[in-house]
Amino acid sequence: MKILLSKDVIAARVRELAAEVSAHYRGKQLHCIALMNGALTFTADLIRHLDVELSLDTLNVSSYCGHASSGELSIRSALKIPVAGREVLLIDDILDTGLTLQKVSEHLRQEGATHVKTCILLDKDVPRKPGALAHADFTGFHIGNEYVAGYGIDDNEFSRNLPDIIVCE
Repeated sequence: MKILLSKDVIAARVRELAAEVSAHYRGKQLHCIALMNGALTFTADLIRHLDVELSLDTLNVSSYCGHASSGELSIRSALKIPVAGREVLLIDDILDTGLTLQKVSEHLRQEGATHVKTCILLDKDVPRKPGALAHADFTGFHIGNEYVAGYGIDDNEFSRNLPDIIVCE
């Protein structure tokens, strides 16, 4: 097992990222939406360090089948809190093809969100799909084109409980 990012490195960067997000949203109410299941651990750690008034919701979406993106987004749950008129921070684990965050962002705008910003833990160095989100507004780490797991990210639904981010072989 090759550790790509240790739990200590992750924790330090999450605190820095929270400071960046807090500075951007200072004086505003923030509505955070975590994409399940991969972003749950990252979201929990991030929001504990945010110094803004916030609400939290989750959205269950999927575009993966095994180790590869299917190219199709499936929204599997509804939001519990309406986004109309809210500043939304969409939180995800990995920016890969860019399609998931682009399509979910568009969905939230159609639902009336005032602004939608994106926050990701990992930005994978791969070509983005045409019309997809090219980069996030807030990014934890840039990584190569490696299949990773740990810190909430799964390898076929396993390894989410690992404290470090590992490269799967």
